[in-house]
Amino acid sequence: MVPRFADYRQHVAELYAAALAAADPETAVSAHLHITNSQLRIGQEQHYDLGRGRVFLVSVGKAAVPMAQAASRRLGRALHAGIVVAKTLPDTIDLPPVVAIHTGNHPVPGPNSLAATTAVHDLLQTTTAADLVLCLISGGASALLSQPLVSLADWQALNQALLASGCPIDAFNTVRRQLDAVKGGGLADWAAPAQVASLILSDVVGNPLAIIGSGPTVPGSDTPADALAVLDRYAVAQRLDSAVFRRLQDALRQRPSPQTSSSLPPIIVGDVRQAAQAAQARAAELGFTAQLLTARLEGEAREVGRVAAAIAKDLPPQHAFLLGGETTVTLTGSGLGGRNLETALAAAISLAGHERVALASLATDGEDGPTDAAGAIVTGGTAVRAEQANLSPQAFLANNDSYHFFHQLDQRTAGTAPPSLLQPGPTGTNVNDLVILLSYGS
Repeated sequence: MVPRFADYRQHVAELYAAALAAADPETAVSAHLHITNSQLRIGQEQHYDLGRGRVFLVSVGKAAVPMAQAASRRLGRALHAGIVVAKTLPDTIDLPPVVAIHTGNHPVPGPNSLAATTAVHDLLQTTTAADLVLCLISGGASALLSQPLVSLADWQALNQALLASGCPIDAFNTVRRQLDAVKGGGLADWAAPAQVASLILSDVVGNPLAIIGSGPTVPGSDTPADALAVLDRYAVAQRLDSAVFRRLQDALRQRPSPQTSSSLPPIIVGDVRQAAQAAQARAAELGFTAQLLTARLEGEAREVGRVAAAIAKDLPPQHAFLLGGETTVTLTGSGLGGRNLETALAAAISLAGHERVALASLATDGEDGPTDAAGAIVTGGTAVRAEQANLSPQAFLANNDSYHFFHQLDQRTAGTAPPSLLQPGPTGTNVNDLVILLSYGS
């Protein structure tokens, strides 16, 4: 079977579907929970005697509902009580009445996030040393689970400034951990004296446990001084009102010392490498010579787009290269977009006129930034069609307006070219992003 360029959009869709299947939250959690003779086995080495006490469940993140569904099915009547905090809720939810369901705010924490977090705190105040708290963490937990040490208005302003600064997620979460009581092991502190076990669906490159979801069950080693250094390094003060910044500085200097609760080592149940490897396998089935280049892709989105385009230009026919990771965007314009859309737009500019190559940059959660698209698929003809439709790719990129570029292009070329935007809606999982490079001979 020889892949045809005419089918590039279908090929991208199949690789994306394979990646999502490999990162399915319910499958991942189910594979790590087993009950035998009243013994709950968590992963390969952790055990809890169900006759000893009660089991509490806390599931937070974009995959909170499916992860909780898998856990509740495994636990059955052994589940005493639980809370789910999700960004959005699926049409159908299969959870027992003992599990309360909340939605939080994302990507910036809001009143719903704080209310949901208060509910989590109140539930965990009822635990004893005989109990187990099973925590299920997925991407988005940093915003959905929040109890800031400053006012909500100041907290929101800081989060918005950090999102716009271009700082990577590890730096972002260094600040979050120092100004939020539930982060940096705070959730485990609330659960004490109960035993705490964590299953984590990673959305952070390299799976650093203290960074994923800002480490609610993992004490961090950073300090208020580290957070202040991040604010200085990324010029966050320039994006904030001076009075707000002073209050944030004061809060960091007055931050109480964290507690030292103990919990079982967290277990990673899924990540972008697994997703990318599944996409690689599907590409091989479609007839491509497929290779996973990296599962640690990072950097400024537009620069990554240019580099990925350069690699794509040199690909031999019938080759597929996969890259997994997460880029960042430093906002200088006032447009609408996300890191995947900006990566794709920069790549489209670099690929202009280069035949029989397709490139896609896609978020595994189905939502790239504050948009309804997972990302975009571009070819050597994308920028050419845009110019013919009186759209300037360079101008849209300069304004960080990648979403409107692709949306307008799709509208103006409807019926004459495949759409660029991929809009699957929320996928129910979140394991970073995928960049797919496909080269064809015909």
